[in-house]
Parts: sequence; C-alpha cells; structure tokens
Amino acid sequence: MAEPQKPAEKPRLISEADMTKYKSAGDIVNDVTRNLIPLCVEGAKIIDLCIEGDKLIEEGTNAVFNKPVKGVKVSKGVAFPTCISVNNTVAHFSPLLSDPLASQTLAKGDVVKLHLGAHIDGFAAISAETIVVGATEDDPVIGRRADVLKAAYHAAELAMRLVKVGNKNWTVTDAVSKVATAFNCKPVEGMLSCQQTQNVIDGKKRIILNPTEAQRRDMDTVLFSEDEVYGIDILVSSGEDGKVGIARVEASKTSIYQKDSSVTYQLKSRNSRTVFSEMQKRAGAFPVNIRVMEDEKRARLGLQEAVTHSLVKPYEVVYTPSNTFVAAFHFTIALPPAGPLLITHPPVWYKPELVKSDIELEDELKSLLAKPLREKKKKAKETDGSAEAK
Repeated sequence: MAEPQKPAEKPRLISEADMTKYKSAGDIVNDVTRNLIPLCVEGAKIIDLCIEGDKLIEEGTNAVFNKPVKGVKVSKGVAFPTCISVNNTVAHFSPLLSDPLASQTLAKGDVVKLHLGAHIDGFAAISAETIVVGATEDDPVIGRRADVLKAAYHAAELAMRLVKVGNKNWTVTDAVSKVATAFNCKPVEGMLSCQQTQNVIDGKKRIILNPTEAQRRDMDTVLFSEDEVYGIDILVSSGEDGKVGIARVEASKTSIYQKDSSVTYQLKSRNSRTVFSEMQKRAGAFPVNIRVMEDEKRARLGLQEAVTHSLVKPYEVVYTPSNTFVAAFHFTIALPPAGPLLITHPPVWYKPELVKSDIELEDELKSLLAKPLREKKKKAKETDGSAEAK
C-alpha cells in the first residue's frame, strides 16, 4: 500500500540564504555602531563621524560575500548613509562639505542619534540608537533628556513584541503613543516605518507614528504576515510639556536622496541624466549621500529636475522646536515561522544605570515588556491518555 503523500510545504518568502545575508548586514551595522559610539565625544565634528561611519560600512561589506553567485558579483554596501542628528534634530543630518553646518561639533550633554544601514545583495539591516555625550554612571542622564530617552527605548522594546504575525500596524502606533505619553512625551508626528524586501526599504506596508486625523484616515490598515521584514523607526520628542511632536524643515541642506522605483520620467537635462546615472551606479535602489559623488555642486543641481518630477525623493533634515530633545531607536525585524527575529542587534549604549528618569511605566506596559520577543509555542496535547499533568 502506497504511503500517503505529505502535503507540499508552503514556499518561503525568505530563504535561509536571504536570512544569512540579512544577519551579516546586521552584524556589520552593529560593529560600525560600536566603533562610532566611543568617537562621539565633546568636540567631535559631526561630518567626520558621518564619513567614518560610511567608510566602516564599506569596509565591513567588502570583507564578506566575495564569491560570485552564478557568475554574478554580489552587490553590497551602504543601505542608509550614516546620520548624526543632535538634540531637536529629528533625522537625516549628514552634512555636505559645502554646508555651513559642516563645522558643527558635539557638546557635553548632547542627545545624539546615530542612524546607519548596510546591505548584502539588497538585503538591508538598518539601525539607530541614541546616546548622550559625556554621560557616565557617576554622571548619568537626568531630567527631560532621560525621560525622552527612556520613553523611546521602552517604546522600541514594546514595538519589537508587537510586530508579529496577525497583529495590525495600528497596534504598534497606539502602543508607542501610550508609552510616550507615560513619560510626558510625544512620538514625532507622521514618521513612518516600512516593510522591507530585497532592494526595498520603503515597502507598501507601513506603520505611522502620532498621525493627524487626516493621516490616520488615509493610512491603510495592514496585517503583519509570515516571512515579512520590517524596519521599525521609533522617534520620540520631549515636546513642550509633552504637547509637541511636530517636525519641520529648517535651513540645513538635504544631502541624502533615493531613487523612487515606482516613478518613471525621462530627464531632459544632460547634467540631470549624468548625475542620476552616477547615483544609480553608486547606490542602486538605496539612499545615497551626494557628498560621495564626483562633484557635489553638480550633483545637487542635477538632482533638482529628478526631485521636481518625483523620480528621486529627498530625505529632508527635520527638527522639533529648539527647546526639545528627540530620541530614536531603529531596528530591523523578520517574521519567520518560528517567531519574530531581530536582524539588527540590541542597542549598544543604553543601560538603566546611565539613564535616570523619575518616571516609571504602568504595570500593564511593564508586563508586556517582560514578555520574550519570541514566545515558546505550546506543545500539542497528547491524545493517547498516557500524559500526566505536571
């Protein structure tokens, strides 16, 4: 008698080879972050830190996956250029040599957000964390700096536990808001976290922070599904008495740009076509800092037409009010069948003994944070009557 055929296994959206590339990129990002944090000292120039971060990413990715696959060289490199955003600067500050702010240095007490990413074969790991310059166990972070840092850290930890198969994006939005509110803070309005796939870091499934009524109405409700990958960006502002989480554009020059793969447009200017071609060669589908391009001034002029027609999108430098602080944690997480899996590493710098806020979370939120990222699956009940209760 023929044995019954086993049902065909469901094809995986993420292969083991893909996961290996994701994890390798995550290891590189973690190593670069570990190397950058000790350099974030009083007097350090932000532009030097950004350049060093990108150099370390390139060195790290150049050292792995050097054998061609089916005769094709594996693409790898920077998935998100290194950004060092300080105090009320929300994100994307990575100055150009021509930027008047290129001489900006770090000061003691600065709330510093390090944001960077690497990719192997288009599988990207992106991470961000926040440190405070000069803080030690003997001289820890206190006051509103401590409140916003602790709020963002716990919000990220909670989001890790809520990005799981079957949950909705709004579950994360609302939980982050609840944590921020507990610390008299606000998530930065309208900031997005996105699904990732190969060569895509801004996929269609998205999570929004602190949405306006219009943004909540227009944002799709999505379910997290098996084998998806997400880049989760948690940004929290100390606000003005916790009321303000609105970001705005100021005088800083935009330096980071990315091709929008959903848009097609035939560029008219020869310089625009030249710059766009160089941009694609250097970064492919990923963002690029025009500081690394052959001619920074020509690149900026050449991108104007592409930005106007949405062929390229700018990552603008945005700010909250000058008397506020913003803390950020960004993690990349996969949803394989066995349960959620962090692709990036936990924060390097953050420790409770360094951040002393007088505010504590409610018991309900504490209990959620106490849960493991990957819960053990319950064993199926035995049906032969031989099992005994333990």
